[in-house]
Order: sequence, then structure tokens, then C-alpha cells
Amino acid sequence: MNAGDRPSGVRLAELVAALSLATDLGLGQPQEHVLRQTVIARRLATAAGLPDDQQTAVFYVSLLAWVACVSDSHELAVWFGDDQRLRADSYEVDKSGAAMLRFVLDHVGEGSGPVRRLTMIGRFLAGGPDRAARSMLGHCQTTGDIAERLGLGTRVGLALQQAFERWDGKGIPGHRAGEQIDPAVRVVQIADDAEVFHRVYGVGTATEMLRSRRGTEFDPGLVDLFCARAVELLGGLDEVDAWDAVIGRDEDLGPELSEAGLTGVLRVFADYADLKSPSWLGHSSGVAALAADAARRLGLPAGEVMLIERAALVHDLGAIGVSAGVWDKPGPLSASDHERVRIHPYLTERTLARPARLAEIGALAALHHERIDGSGYPRGVRGDGLSLSARVVAAADVYNALCEARPHRPALGAGDAAAVLRDEAAAGRLDGEAANAVLAAAGHRVRHRPTLPCELTPREAEVLVLLARGLSNKEMAERLSVSARTVGSHVEHVYAKIGVSTRGAAAMFAMRHGLAGPRD
Repeated sequence: MNAGDRPSGVRLAELVAALSLATDLGLGQPQEHVLRQTVIARRLATAAGLPDDQQTAVFYVSLLAWVACVSDSHELAVWFGDDQRLRADSYEVDKSGAAMLRFVLDHVGEGSGPVRRLTMIGRFLAGGPDRAARSMLGHCQTTGDIAERLGLGTRVGLALQQAFERWDGKGIPGHRAGEQIDPAVRVVQIADDAEVFHRVYGVGTATEMLRSRRGTEFDPGLVDLFCARAVELLGGLDEVDAWDAVIGRDEDLGPELSEAGLTGVLRVFADYADLKSPSWLGHSSGVAALAADAARRLGLPAGEVMLIERAALVHDLGAIGVSAGVWDKPGPLSASDHERVRIHPYLTERTLARPARLAEIGALAALHHERIDGSGYPRGVRGDGLSLSARVVAAADVYNALCEARPHRPALGAGDAAAVLRDEAAAGRLDGEAANAVLAAAGHRVRHRPTLPCELTPREAEVLVLLARGLSNKEMAERLSVSARTVGSHVEHVYAKIGVSTRGAAAMFAMRHGLAGPRD
């Protein structure tokens, strides 16, 4: 069986649920908002007696309805400063008519001086509402594209196009009203706002909000049903494990993906993360291509190359949790901006915390801003705490970013980017071996190391030296930040290549070939 055809152990439903955790960041909501919304939506769909196919549609529509919130982050930041705060505050209003206009005007130019605010309000009134409508249409189109790439079928894709329609027909694009709107969408719209109001204010205020928007924003029949059974539909949400409640059922909510399929979905995640800022277009995929090529040049095993590529694809997923107003700032960042930026690798790790296969990827991805000398972030990991895989991803991220324009600087030419990467390695912040491999992958000429004996790879030579020094497989695994199983595989390859079977003989080989330098 081809390696890409092997089962990955991850279901599509689990990946979509993980993506919803990134959506929470973009919405300015606490983690698992969308998952709790989905719990409510499925309860409401059951109470409403929706048939099985519509209940399955509710699952995916709920998890994906707001996934493209990042697609207009740049535009929202231009008008409102903090795109996440605007989205979070928008739950407080019925999103139509005079109330919505007042809400928007209150937020235009937020954080600016009074003269600039008045200017921006005038410009917004002159053309902003049309831009807002186009933004919502773009959101729907982007969501539909993501659903199509995930292979979720026509039913889910068409429903997602209706996410901003309203019962009263005053939504976006305004092509549907009332029962013309897909039932899954009508259920999810209620569940979304109900989750926020219940979490912040309680059951009573949540039902009051729904009644106030009955027949305008929301399906009146579903509102009546919800309010009559609110305690049941909202019961236990504070205690429930939303992840288990959403994906822990026995129903088939998506097939197990192949290894190639898993990587394909993570490519969707990469493009999704890069939507946060126009200057990031293609960044994550570019880092992944460089990192994977560099890993192969270093002779790393195929499984480790695949892990590196996947981690590089999703390394910036947590950046969705930082306002586009920060990422797109043309000048120096403030101290508070820096603190927000420093947390994004941690948010990547938390977004990919479950299931176990994603957690492994997320843990590596979260290290992309760490540095060997401890000067990186968010944790200040240093030295042996950074595996060769982490060092490769970090070097690939730096080089690729340098070659891309950012709001605060122009793109560097390939030669200048290479010089910066070499300087970072010389200063002890990046790994020299990883940097050279990335530069070679990018097409630069690099000084080659002397050829290692017996066709040993750099990692195998590293294992050989540690083995010669008497470290156990477990100790080597901790030192190299890999699994003991991976170390065992390396040890077998080393013994086979150098033709010995004992530590003493391996030590002699290492010394004879000049591989055993002084202790670290």
C-alpha cells in the first residue's frame, strides 16, 4: 500500500471540529464557543424533528458557518481597528436596520482621534454599507470554497451560502426569506447567538434576546420551540465537554482520512490562516515546501519529513487570534501589541490539542518562533529542547517571511534574505545545519559538510555519538525531542550501516571517523 493511502486515524469530523477552535479566535469568543453552539444546534434540530440528513447538515453548517470570518479581517481592521472586538460586540444587536447602523457608526474609527473618526464616519456612510454587504458575500463564498475543498458535498455548501440571510428577507445577499432558508441555517443562527447570551447573561436573557428577534432575524417557530424548552436545550453547557459532546457520538460524521487526505486538509488550514492578512498570501504553504525539502536534504526519515511539512502548514493557525489591526500595522508595534503577537504560537497548539495526531503536529508547530539561545517565544525554549525538526521549521519560516513584503517593511531579495538567515545562525539563534538545508532548498549554494562515513545521515551521526557516550534510547529521545521508537529505528540503521552491534564498537567507529567531539 502506498504510504499516502494508509489510514491516518483521524476523521474529517475531528478536523472540522479543530478548525472551529480557530474560528472562535477570529470571532473574539472563548475557545469552544462554536462547539457549544453545535451542541445547542443539534439539540434544537432533534427537538424540531429534523430528519437525519438535515441533522448531519446542522453539524457541519454549525462548525463551518463562521469559519471565513478571517476573510475580511483586513478590511474590518481598516474601518474599525480591532476586527475581533467588532465581531464579539456584534452579538449584542439585531444585525439590520437602524440599530445595526448605530452599532457600526459607534465602532468606525475606534481608537482614532475625533477628527479622524468624523472623517471615517463620513467615508463609511458614503460607501461603507455596500462594502459591508460585499464583505459578507465574500465570507459566504470563502466558506463555500472551504467546504468544497473538504469534500462536504453540495448540500452543506449551498446551506453555508445562506449564513447571513434573515427570516424577514433583509439579510445578505437577500435572495431568501422565511422557510426558503435552509433549516440547518435557521437552527444554527439561533444556536450561535443563544450560546453567547446564555454564557454571558444566563438562560433568561438568552430567551429574551431570541423573542426580541423573533420573526426578524430568526425563524419564529424555532424561537418559540427554543424558549419553551430553553432549560433543556441549554442545560449542562457549563459542565459538558463540548468536544466529546460534538464528535464523540456513534454516528458516521465523516470517514477516516488517508495520510494524504490528512495532509490535504491541513493545506486548507494553511490557506485559511493566511487569509488573516493580505501580506501572508501563500506564506504557510511556502514555509511547508521549504521545510519539507530541507528535511529531506538532511536525510530525516519519511515520517519526520511528513510531520515537519504538516507542522509548517499550520504553524500560523493561532495568528487568527490576534487582531488584523496588529498584523497590518505599518509602524512599530506597541508593548501590548508585542504581547498579543507572542501568544499566537501557543494558540496554534491549543487549537490543535485534539485528537492525538493533531496534537503532535500542533506541538511542533508551536515551536516555530523559539530560538536556540532562548530568545524566542512564547516559552523561551532553548538548546536541546528544540529538536532538529523544530529548528528546520523555524529556519524555513524566517527565510520565507523575509522574502515576503510586510506592512512595516518591503520584501528582501533572495540574497539579502539568505544573508540574514546566515547571520541568525552565526548568532546562535537559528540552527546552522537547518539554515543551510533551507537555503539549499531555496536554491542557494551552500558550503557542504564533509561526507559522513557509511552513508550516515546527520541525524544518524548524532544518534551514533549519543549511543557511543552511553545514553539509553529513552535518554536520547529526550535529548533529541523525538520518540523512543524513532530513536530505536535510528540505532538499528546506525548499527546496520557501520557494521557493528555493540556500543563499544560504535564508540570506536565514531572516534576513528572524527565524529566524537567534546561533550556539550
